[in-house]
Amino acid sequence: MMHGHTYIKFTCTKQAKDAHAYKNTKRRLYRTNAATWFNKTCKTKQLTPAYMSIKINSNNWQDRNTLRIATTHRLNQEIKFLQVKKSKPNEQLYKAHLKRQAPGH
Repeated sequence: MMHGHTYIKFTCTKQAKDAHAYKNTKRRLYRTNAATWFNKTCKTKQLTPAYMSIKINSNNWQDRNTLRIATTHRLNQEIKFLQVKKSKPNEQLYKAHLKRQAPGH
């Protein structure tokens, strides 16, 4: 695989439109997979991602425990959301693959 940009000349507009839609869907799927992987890694290592940090004023053990539970819950909800979000691009890629493999095309 070559690095950098690859330029392909298309013969018709529909062909270019389909190719770009496929590429953008694949890119969206890769980003969602990377975000899911990041969140699962944070959960495994018991880390809090910077985008979900919660600030509290007091520092007793009840507050720290509540903060830990809230962060864990939010991380679990984010992972569930990303897994649901991943299903739509997967379905679009599958349909595009079937459309390209159809004997009539």
